[in-house]
Amino acid sequence: MPLLETITGPRDLRDLSDDQLATLASEIRDLLVRACAPSGGHLGPNLGVVELTLAVHRVFDSPRDRVVFDTGHQAYVHKMVTGRAGQFDRLRQEGGLSGYPSQEESEHDIVENSHASTSLSYADGLAKAYRIRGEDRHVVAVIGDGALTGGMAWEALNNIAVAKDSRLVIVVNDNGRSYTPTIGGLTTALTSLRTSQRYEHVLDVVKKRLNAVPGVGPAAYDALHAMKKGLKDAVAPQGLFEDLGLKYVGPVDGHDRPALEQALAQAKKFNGPVIVHAITRKGFGYDRAEQHEADQFHQVGPFDLETGEAPSKGRIWTDAFSEEMVALGAERQDVVALTAAMMHPVGLHTFQARHPERTFDVGIAEQHAVTSAAGLAMAGLHPVVAIYATFLNRAFDQVLMDVALHRCGVTFVLDRAGVTGDDGASHNGMWDMSILQVVPGLRLAAPRDAARVRELLREAVDVDDAPTVLRIPKGPPPEDIPAVGKAGGTDVLVRKGPRDVLLVAVGSMAAVAVDVADRLGAQGIGVTVVDPRWVKPVDPAVVDLARTHRLVVSVEDNGEIGGCGAVLLQTLTEAGVTTPFRLHGIPQEFLGHAKRDRILERIGLTPQALARGIVEAMSALPDPAVGDGLGGTPVDADKTV
Repeated sequence: MPLLETITGPRDLRDLSDDQLATLASEIRDLLVRACAPSGGHLGPNLGVVELTLAVHRVFDSPRDRVVFDTGHQAYVHKMVTGRAGQFDRLRQEGGLSGYPSQEESEHDIVENSHASTSLSYADGLAKAYRIRGEDRHVVAVIGDGALTGGMAWEALNNIAVAKDSRLVIVVNDNGRSYTPTIGGLTTALTSLRTSQRYEHVLDVVKKRLNAVPGVGPAAYDALHAMKKGLKDAVAPQGLFEDLGLKYVGPVDGHDRPALEQALAQAKKFNGPVIVHAITRKGFGYDRAEQHEADQFHQVGPFDLETGEAPSKGRIWTDAFSEEMVALGAERQDVVALTAAMMHPVGLHTFQARHPERTFDVGIAEQHAVTSAAGLAMAGLHPVVAIYATFLNRAFDQVLMDVALHRCGVTFVLDRAGVTGDDGASHNGMWDMSILQVVPGLRLAAPRDAARVRELLREAVDVDDAPTVLRIPKGPPPEDIPAVGKAGGTDVLVRKGPRDVLLVAVGSMAAVAVDVADRLGAQGIGVTVVDPRWVKPVDPAVVDLARTHRLVVSVEDNGEIGGCGAVLLQTLTEAGVTTPFRLHGIPQEFLGHAKRDRILERIGLTPQALARGIVEAMSALPDPAVGDGLGGTPVDADKTV
């Protein structure tokens, strides 16, 4: 029986020999690769924390001692040693294991949020609560050097440093990368810590000599290695953390489990906040990951177990943005690009390759990215800030007060907008069109296909006195959908029969709406499908069209509350338009992980579900022969659509 199959919880790790632990680490890495190969996942980060996770769970007593993983994508190993190894055949699949910690799965999981730089604040609060309640518990926060580029992490450190009696151990998992190599001044400082040859040489000599002394030698080394001041400061000053008043242990080889356990045990004895600096390698133990130049298999799709090669991928929405940015960069010297540690995922790497001096990766610092963009705009440039839609939530105040208030011409491109699926609640980009509706002057575009990505991006960067937003979904775009007509700035996609239904399709829902129109036409229902292109502000032409139809239906892949449909309904009401209205969007709930198509089916955003609902709504309207005079057609709600 494989050793991993005998591990039902962290306490099972404590009786294992060094040889058994080495075997276990090998089995864990093998399972990581086999589990991620069929359906993808965060492989590289987890390969890099195998020994670190084993050490944490051997030194601390989870769940009594709480372990908080920053972001959480590196918690696969934690899941394996807390009794879930047998469930990895359904990793990130509907009904299977989440790709992040999940309170529903295990008492060992506490923080589910996969947005970075938050772990230290959670840990600070937990440790203070346990102190106030008089509970003998430790808190361990595992945070990567990439997440340390986020300002929230330093706000937490500032507070942790003065909480002298908080029993909090901060493990810095330093692999020099987030998605790609970590950037900025912090990186330089951490690099100086982990590459100080003089420090490592002197410490190694001292360790060998002290450990050679019978009885007291190892204890003396432990004490020396844990000193706040002394030899360590003399040969490698650790001002980065110690000037804050935080004790520091390290750097430690993050793949040397015994050394890690020694460092963690020493940190645990301090009974105050301590930083343990572990040097790891993303993808460690799997050559294909370690040698992958782009991101060391940070997040992979399905790949071949034997070769490590992924099947060829078709084009995705991001490709259209990436290509058009390169073209714009060649045409306009004022266009600059910013992102927050997402250069490759949002497609800006191609722009960076051609215009490195006009490309800025600010690290995991969305707030800074937005306000820095405001400064760039004030100085006469046009910044394009590309981040995931869900991460814009973190910088809303900056969009509102730093960009919009000053009428700065900044374009935001929100990748992975709408339902994303596999990564669960925190990655769905379902909030942006609601929160951005309240920003005065902001213009919001939702392209329906790749051609409209290019078209609307160009229109957006032409606006120099207000923020503009372009949202693009995850995955492959549909075939380009041509317009059959125009109404103001709105594209008319379908015009069939009498003016029964006005179907207002937002962004990627346009392809769904065209399908719905075919189904309604088969029922004898007249339908007009329109794509507003710019959904904020509401195009007056849509209001005019709504007056002349018997039913208005809006469809969007955004939360129903406060989104485009809600604002359209409010606008129609204010304009005195009394046409019945049906709004379709994402329910305001945290969606579990599943494939995008399965989620859309569950929440009723499929052609069949929408068509059936419209047929039923039309059936409930007054008979046009007697009532409204708009020339509609009676329908059969029971007829299959």
